[in-house]
Amino acid sequence: MINTAESVWGNCLKFIKDNITPQAYNTWFEPIIAVKLTDNALSIQVPSKFFYEWLEEHYVKLLRVALNKNLGKDAKLIYVIKMEHKRDKSSSFTEKIPSTQRSRVNAQEVSMALSSKSPELKNPFVIPGIRNLKIDSQLNSLYNFDNFLEGGSNRLARSAAKAVAAKPGGTSFNPLLIFGGVGLGKTHLAHAVGVDVKEKHPNKTVLYISAEKFTQQYIESVRKNTRNDFIHFYQIIDVLIVDDIQLMSGKKGTQEVFFHIFNHLHQNGKQVILTSDKAPVDMQEIEKRLLSRFKWGLSAELLKPDLDTRKKIINNKLFQDGVEIEESIVDFVAQNIKTNIRELEGAIISLIAHSSFNKEEVDLKLAQRIVENYVHNSTKEISIEQIQKVVSSYFQMDVDTLQSKTRKRHIVQARQIAMFFAKKLTKASLASIGKQIGNRDHATVLHACKTVNNLSSTDKQFKKFVEDLDKRLLE
Repeated sequence: MINTAESVWGNCLKFIKDNITPQAYNTWFEPIIAVKLTDNALSIQVPSKFFYEWLEEHYVKLLRVALNKNLGKDAKLIYVIKMEHKRDKSSSFTEKIPSTQRSRVNAQEVSMALSSKSPELKNPFVIPGIRNLKIDSQLNSLYNFDNFLEGGSNRLARSAAKAVAAKPGGTSFNPLLIFGGVGLGKTHLAHAVGVDVKEKHPNKTVLYISAEKFTQQYIESVRKNTRNDFIHFYQIIDVLIVDDIQLMSGKKGTQEVFFHIFNHLHQNGKQVILTSDKAPVDMQEIEKRLLSRFKWGLSAELLKPDLDTRKKIINNKLFQDGVEIEESIVDFVAQNIKTNIRELEGAIISLIAHSSFNKEEVDLKLAQRIVENYVHNSTKEISIEQIQKVVSSYFQMDVDTLQSKTRKRHIVQARQIAMFFAKKLTKASLASIGKQIGNRDHATVLHACKTVNNLSSTDKQFKKFVEDLDKRLLE
């Protein structure tokens, strides 16, 4: 039987398929087309230069063994990279020599092939602000280091962020994971790194993206069959900032693709910055191999600001707005609003607004009234419906699942926590709570509340769930 390019490559694929995961096979080998076979040299067509580089970096040994089995020890592999014109007409192919001789690739020829008749790499992955690979960093310039005041609660995180901004990818803080509760400045600090990098290293490509938006873009790339372009796009970023990384929990496809992107960036000296409302150890349903990479660099926690830091924040806000008030009033506000920076600044804005609009002097009496109203509003009763939405979102499920009849442990616990907070934060009766949360009876609600109290005192992880949700529900 005479060997053909198709038959040799088909035999290679059988061997390769037995030695890698189905997902890796579907992503990196199914798109390859056998082109021709000359003596012991097999030419295969790959979709892009990135595709070729990925194969060389990750599957060179596997390809060599597969070829040697079919063509002998002198087998050669030639990559054919298909480039495309703007009008989707095929241009001439660019041939690559075997990965074992990669250093001999004619860089000038590759460069000419990429630029000929097409000034840009064709990349169907598009987000607002991106044109011809000139990437809008999506950064907010108002979030910078100048207005991120240092204190004992954030000193480590801020110092590490400054070091990363000065030398992105060149410190041991890669990745830099900034974590902490709501309103403590995680997003502000992450933006500040990006803003500083853009100022100090204008040639660096910086991108800020929320984990939620990243997931949406990934799903869209799968739907449109542009997953490889999606990966390629993110792998050209020099400083990648992903906000609320914990939202990838339970999303296996998103975690898989982010794992590959992370590896590529890290191996090539690019900087990754992540934020999360949880420490790595508390992230549920994040794959262990991805979680381990989060721990490669530095995990820096942002704590609730101490009294001195709260005073600095207030005085800085007053200075920016050109307002002067007595130090005793600053002390009063700082001592009474302790939860987070966002609430503290909100109270100051309310104080200034009341003074300006009502033409009242900013005195202690006005400050007491504002703070009293502010604290009262932050602890107002919320609805059972809202409690269910917050709890469902936290545990990465929808409300229908929370209310369902399933006895899966994690869903049952989420439902019990929702009942616990409904009893704690509303005036509804046990019967009413049970009716609204899955049509249960009052005895089920009572049992749920007891269970939550018991587990909170014996299970450290469960206690963390309850504490996190308590903060979210009282925001």
